[in-house]
Amino acid sequence: MKRVLLHIAFWLAYLGQDTLLSYLWYAPRLQQLSEQEQIIKSIWNCVIILLPKLLFTYFMLYVVLDKIVREGAKFGKSIFYVLGALVITLLLYRATIIFIIDPLLYNDLMPPAPYFRTLGFLLGLMDIGFASGAAITIKQIRLQMASKELEKNLVKEKLETELKFLRNQTNPHFLFNTLNNIYALARKKSDDTPEVVMKLSKLLRFMLYETKKASIKIGDEIKMLDDYIELEKIRYNGRLTINFLREIDDETEQIAPLLLLPFVENAFKHGASESRFESFILIDMKLNNGLLLFNIENTKETSENQSVTENIGLSNVRRQLELMYKEYDMQVMSADADFKVCLTINLKSHAKI
Repeated sequence: MKRVLLHIAFWLAYLGQDTLLSYLWYAPRLQQLSEQEQIIKSIWNCVIILLPKLLFTYFMLYVVLDKIVREGAKFGKSIFYVLGALVITLLLYRATIIFIIDPLLYNDLMPPAPYFRTLGFLLGLMDIGFASGAAITIKQIRLQMASKELEKNLVKEKLETELKFLRNQTNPHFLFNTLNNIYALARKKSDDTPEVVMKLSKLLRFMLYETKKASIKIGDEIKMLDDYIELEKIRYNGRLTINFLREIDDETEQIAPLLLLPFVENAFKHGASESRFESFILIDMKLNNGLLLFNIENTKETSENQSVTENIGLSNVRRQLELMYKEYDMQVMSADADFKVCLTINLKSHAKI
């Protein structure tokens, strides 16, 4: 229905401008008629002569162009269709003027003109060409815009799928580590086991519902990090020192869910859990006017190979940052005894996927 209304609107607009041109063209030769009569005759003139234009235009739109686009018709064959249709339309156009409009509409008020008149066919060619050319151009623009919109939607779906995949990678990884902790506590018949299970339940509830959103309050993200840290601290007793410093000017600022968890999880897994001695994790988080500074540092065992490498978790986060934020910087630094990640994000530069 919408397409039909658009076609009607186009032809009404075309009739309006064609009526004005017809009135200006015939006015000097119809001075014996009143201005109102001239306008009425111009309207009828344009309505009657519209039929050949309609036939040629829709033949071009739904036969020739359709064969070219869908069936891949050859150029020579397409030219044959166009020229054949144009010749037939011009003959019909001239016949309409000579045998209908001039004798019936204008009642022989104008001198008779021969059917095969070069100027008449040239004017008809220009008239038909303008109408059909405008319609074809508008349709091609509309098709091109629709194609770009389709391409944009396909890219959006692809990016959304990739982002969901990256986030879903975080959940099983976290769950696996936490279940290992519960298993170790259960083996020891620790009294902390029920508390750990309860905390895990809260975190899983968060992951189940909050991660479906494009963004959450940074206050909720911080609370989730606090719960995770409390969950991990149970297994380390006194040999691990954890400091989580934060200066947040607006806890309602939006951030992508689970974006910071892999950094904290990485500090526990590759820092504290692999250290045989006392270890520490220092988290320093600042938010000022949408600019987030997140630094996390943890101890690690001295290794001969001190090259900076990113594990799957950090590579995962880097890809999420590429997809979600236009302005960010992530630096990974490895020293003899510690590992540090410095993350800067302009949260206001969140890209709409």
